[in-house]
Amino acid sequence: MEITSHGKWLQKITTALRKAARMWQVYVLLLPALLYVIIFNYVPMYGVQIAFKDYRVSKGIIGSEWVGLKHFIRFLTYPEFKTIMLNTMRISLKSLIWSFPLSVIFALLLNELDNLKFKKFVQMITYMPHFISTITVCGMVLLFFNRQYGVVNAIITGLGGERIDFLGKADYFDALYIGSGIWQGLGWGAIIYLSALAGVSSEMIEAAKIDGASRIQIIWYINIPTILPTIITMLILRCGHVLGVGFEKVYALQNPLNMEVSNVISVYTYQLGIGGGQFSYASAIGLFNTVINVTLLTIVNRISKKVSDISIV
Repeated sequence: MEITSHGKWLQKITTALRKAARMWQVYVLLLPALLYVIIFNYVPMYGVQIAFKDYRVSKGIIGSEWVGLKHFIRFLTYPEFKTIMLNTMRISLKSLIWSFPLSVIFALLLNELDNLKFKKFVQMITYMPHFISTITVCGMVLLFFNRQYGVVNAIITGLGGERIDFLGKADYFDALYIGSGIWQGLGWGAIIYLSALAGVSSEMIEAAKIDGASRIQIIWYINIPTILPTIITMLILRCGHVLGVGFEKVYALQNPLNMEVSNVISVYTYQLGIGGGQFSYASAIGLFNTVINVTLLTIVNRISKKVSDISIV
């Protein structure tokens, strides 16, 4: 039985090698992408061990002393730990609640346009902000919402209202962060749903129209069920980044007046790792962040598989 088993494995390996030899051009094309992933995603994982060491540049990664979970305990017992975690989760969940459904709704509405020229024009206009750098978007926000010379306050005063200090009040930070994110990513986020909607059966839609179904009924009973697997898959992936609030945008919009609501994990890690040179501590925070995100991703994926039988694995 053991010999037979080994023989089967050898046969499978031989067959796979023969197929690879016949399609060697495809593997050559894949080689650059494979090397990119290995060099920039897997090789750096070697440095994760400094999260468990007292890293010193002079000693290097190997020569630095092991300290176990010292840096993790330090972060968990940090007085501002609760505030940082709540800020990160609040901003991330609000962004998810607002931006995710809007991308789906926008794709459904865009799919209903009959005028192809107008549809392409709307797509182009809504895609363009995605290619603007995050720092540029933040600069636009700071200019438009400035209390003294901002366009928004100029409109408010022109309508008879009083100027609002959007940048100086912590209450407006979430709205500025999430609103600018929706503007920048709405069109781009709808691309994958438009692609899924392209696969909706035209025959089914025509049959529904003959039966007297309205556009809303077609969207609700045909379009949405068709793209539902895509929606759930994208939602699962987004849940895997609950603690992954981007550093650049928060840091650019942050100021002493909104620090209490804008201090998140990524900014705290940057200030310690780059600004303070505490590489081991910053690495421990980053690893903690990754573990939480992977755990949430796994939980949401299992729940989705049980409830809807749709999952990413």
